Amino acid sequence: MAVKSRNPEIAEGVVHTVPDDMKKALLSKKTILDKWNGLTPLARNEWICWTTIVKKPETRKEHIERLCADLLDGKRRPCCWPGCPHRNKNAKKWFK
Repeated sequence: MAVKSRNPEIAEGVVHTVPDDMKKALLSKKTILDKWNGLTPLARNEWICWTTIVKKPETRKEHIERLCADLLDGKRRPCCWPGCPHRNKNAKKWFK
């Protein structure tokens, strides 16, 4: 069931804001939105960066789908992610 409220709150990250395609996915089910809003700001930031840093649109779509599935499975951060290079200097070495 999709979220029906006119302006439901979608919590943001520390450095990143939630892009429109992610908002649409987060609003697709109330349980997904609730789990998203229950994450810490740093965890949300990691998910946003992990989703938006990719180059291909099809990869981004896959990341958004995995985000929703992982949230429903109770995961709180993206697996095997070195961290947001926009916030953590040490993570920049993985993104050249």
